[in-house]
Formats: sequence, structure tokens, C-alpha cells
Amino acid sequence: MGVRADRVVPVSGLSRRPVPRRWTPGSVLLGALLLAGAVGPLLLLGVWSLAGAWFYPALLPSEWSLRAWASALSPDTPLWAPLWGSVWVGTVTAVTATGLALPAARALNGWPGRSRAWVQSALLAPLILPAFAGVMGIQVVFIRLGLADTPAGVVAAHLIVAVPYAVAVLSATFAGYDARLEDAARTLGASRAAVWWQVTLPAVRSGVLVALLMAFLVSWSEYLLTLIVGGAQVRTLPLLLFSAVQGGDYALSGALGLVYLLPPLLGFALLAPRLRSAA
Repeated sequence: MGVRADRVVPVSGLSRRPVPRRWTPGSVLLGALLLAGAVGPLLLLGVWSLAGAWFYPALLPSEWSLRAWASALSPDTPLWAPLWGSVWVGTVTAVTATGLALPAARALNGWPGRSRAWVQSALLAPLILPAFAGVMGIQVVFIRLGLADTPAGVVAAHLIVAVPYAVAVLSATFAGYDARLEDAARTLGASRAAVWWQVTLPAVRSGVLVALLMAFLVSWSEYLLTLIVGGAQVRTLPLLLFSAVQGGDYALSGALGLVYLLPPLLGFALLAPRLRSAA
């Protein structure tokens, strides 16, 4: 039985037709749950920050007030120094951790399987060990080195946790990297520095951005290392937020929690377009 020519649809025409997106009840429910899990805590913090009086079992505050925001943003409230301290420590930690992780991840990409696995395990060891036991050992060492209660000591302590994350991200990036590009550049007369800046870094730019953001978030959210190594001399936003929670002022805690979330969200918003263009 033959096929009529006027009924044959060109393959090119089929490839140009967009595939319709089908929404199933399961996908809609999953999307709604993910959205609720992401937005729900933010909404709860927002309601708490505006609550003047909120008692159980009321679903909403009986009184609304801007008292918490006025207190959090007041020049007399110790918010700005911890905020700047968190930004400074997080930025220095992110840049330093990524700078240390880049050559390590690049070297791991060329190593054989067994030795590479051992080195990766050693690099990830700080993430496996109990946090409190590790912090106590770090504090003893930093006291002897004169780094305790200093911003440099806090950055050095954060690097212990941030570098493994950056190495893990960049190792996955270099796994799909073609090192023959570097050989071709050297064949054309490029120096090692030129190859690194003009060939290697542009090729792994998206991984570098993700590593920077990951290291910043690790440092930004670190509480225990900052408290023990920095003591009362290095103030960051997590310390201030935990102090407000311990004080029982939930309205102020909600306002500080939203301020605490702002820089990471801003970092995601700034890096997302660059990641899409680099993909």
C-alpha cells in the first residue's frame, strides 16, 4: 500500500513545531509545594516583622506595627556593623576560596582515578567531621597563632569549610573541560598566563560564578565558627539574629531575618543572567 505524496509531512517541518507543554495534576501539585516551601517562610517572616501583637491560636496578628523595622533600621540599633562585617567576611572568603579552589580543581582533573579519589576525600574531610569538635581544635590553633578574635582569623576559619564546596563545584566544571584548548593556545605562541586568563577562565566562567556564590553563602550563614573564633570582637549578622531570637523578640527577629536573606537573594539575581549567558 503506497503513501500519497501530499500526505507526507516534511521532517524539517516537524522539527520546527514547538512541543506543547502538558501540565499534569502531579506536576502542578509538586510545583505548588515547591513554591510554598520557598515563599512560605519569607511570608511568615514578613508577617512576624509587622506583628504588634500575635497570640495563639490567632492565624494573623491582632495588631500591626512597624516597631520592629524602626528598631532594626535605627542608627542606634547595632545592625549596620554586623551587616557590613558579614558582607566583608563573606566577600573575602568567597574570593579567596575560589582562588584556592581553581588550581586545585584544575590539577585534580588531570590526575588518575585512585589518587584523585584520595585527594578529593581529603579536601572534603572538613565537611564530614563533627563541626563542634573541629571548631574547638581550630580555636586552640588560632589562639597560638594570634588569629583568634580577629577578622583574618574568622576568614581563615570560614575557608576551611568554603574551600571544599568551591573545589567540588569547580571539579564538576573541569570534568567537562577540554584541556586541548590550552595546548592549541600554547602552540600558537600564548604564554601560560595568557592561556589561563584568555582560555581557561572564560571556558569555566559559569563554574567560577557558582563557586563564588556557594563560598559566599557558606561564609554568610556560618555561625559556630564566627562565634568561637571571632568571639565578641567580630560581629556578623547571624550572631545578631541569634541574639534577637534568644531574646524572644520575634518581630525584630523577623525583620532581621529578612535583612539576612537580602544579600544572598541579590547575589542570585545578579549572577543568574550571567549564568544563563555562559551556559
